[in-house]
Amino acid sequence: MDRFLVISPHTAADCAHALKEVHAAGYITHFDWGCMDGDHTGWVILEAANAKEALMVVPSLQRSSARVVKLVKFSPSDVEKMHAPY
Repeated sequence: MDRFLVISPHTAADCAHALKEVHAAGYITHFDWGCMDGDHTGWVILEAANAKEALMVVPSLQRSSARVVKLVKFSPSDVEKMHAPY
């Protein structure tokens, strides 16, 4: 399984509805929320088989505005290889 960051924005007007939808889907405690600071976005890092599967944590009405980013970790040797002289 790969790790993904799911970014799910919503408007201030849709905030309560968006939170209720995520809660109904069973993922409310998996997300971190910026709503109380004026950034109406939810973020969650999860494991999934692919980006399409990761997106399923977002309610269907919000999926078109959500983003999914595959995450990787680099080791110090990975970075050294990237910057090695030619």
